[in-house]
Amino acid sequence: MVRVPLTPSEIRRGQDLGAALRAARGSRTMVDVASRASISMETLRKIETGRSPTPEFFTIVRICRALDITTDTLLQVSADASAGVPTAS
Repeated sequence: MVRVPLTPSEIRRGQDLGAALRAARGSRTMVDVASRASISMETLRKIETGRSPTPEFFTIVRICRALDITTDTLLQVSADASAGVPTAS
């Protein structure tokens, strides 16, 4: 199967999603979050670093549940990152 190359916009969205997930994870370890989400640590790492810019929807839902956040919250944090809005500390 040939995969169509991602556009710069899609790559940036993946990076923003990864940044939002890293921010939401806070001080929790990747091992803890991946385990709670029932995904591999490598999958979480790829999503957080933007190497997997188009992850499966239900993978993101599982990660959000593991982080005790809603997908709406994650979407807003990701949108803010895209717009250059600073996150609250």
